[in-house]
Amino acid sequence: MSVFTPVTAREVELWLQDYSVGTLVELQGIAGGVENTNYFVTTTLGRYVLTLFERLERADLPFYLHLMAHLARHGIPCPAPIANRDNEYLGTLKDKPAVLVTRLPGISVETPDAARCAATGAMLAHLHLAGRSYGRPLANPRGPRWWRDTAARVAPFLEADDAALLREELRFQSLYRLPDAPRGVVHGDLFRDNVLFEDGRIGGVIDFYFAGHDVLLFDVAVTVNDWCIEADGRLDEARALALLRAYHAVRPLTALERGAWPVMLRAAALRFWLSRLEDFHLPRAGEMVLVKDPRHFRDMLRLRSAATRLPWPG
Repeated sequence: MSVFTPVTAREVELWLQDYSVGTLVELQGIAGGVENTNYFVTTTLGRYVLTLFERLERADLPFYLHLMAHLARHGIPCPAPIANRDNEYLGTLKDKPAVLVTRLPGISVETPDAARCAATGAMLAHLHLAGRSYGRPLANPRGPRWWRDTAARVAPFLEADDAALLREELRFQSLYRLPDAPRGVVHGDLFRDNVLFEDGRIGGVIDFYFAGHDVLLFDVAVTVNDWCIEADGRLDEARALALLRAYHAVRPLTALERGAWPVMLRAAALRFWLSRLEDFHLPRAGEMVLVKDPRHFRDMLRLRSAATRLPWPG
């Protein structure tokens, strides 16, 4: 979450007249994240998050908004989009597609313990199960085609060793499409800052704007690669097993998924190395923008490629 398109309190006041949420009390920009413009909005009737979409196509946005509404109805603690007086979730502000969603309780945890990793694993499995009945199709927007396109854009900026690593990983991943692996709706970005805890329990799961249909195990790998690591990117076995066992207890993992686990951990590291390379070398202008070091996921990819033993439940 960032602020690329500044909006004033007066502009938001006028925009909110199309919603039955009361009048504006406070507007606060959110600096975290790298994709969209986000503000905390407090009104006389509640607390919300306002998002202006900077990259996503308007035609794709109903997938995300209706997905959040679907998951919320199925017990997943995710933001619920607020409909305007025309009963539409999606509006327009500053010539950008915009949405207002509920603000969820809790705060993110920077250094999660095994118990919080387990809670996250179980919640992710419940999300995957709830997503089975969601009928709108959309391929993972940060899947293999995006990997190849982004690699071509960032390659001119890379040192020879990094360019060789990127080429080799793209070649390796092209060998594994896993058509028989369980698939469905994935969150796609379930990092620590996208799960909110309150009194030791999950109060909210946020930022669904990388969601899509993909191999479910890829979503698990993305989560483990952020929640269950040491400072140098190595996996913490106790936390990884806690997350995987809790996930497995809700949606049992298959033998095929066990065999694919090393591939998915590498794929997850590749995906976020590429996104950070793009943000670092091809930045967008913004008022409050967070750009993260791409070397973290480059080094993680090297570790995952060299690993001979990986935690797995069972």
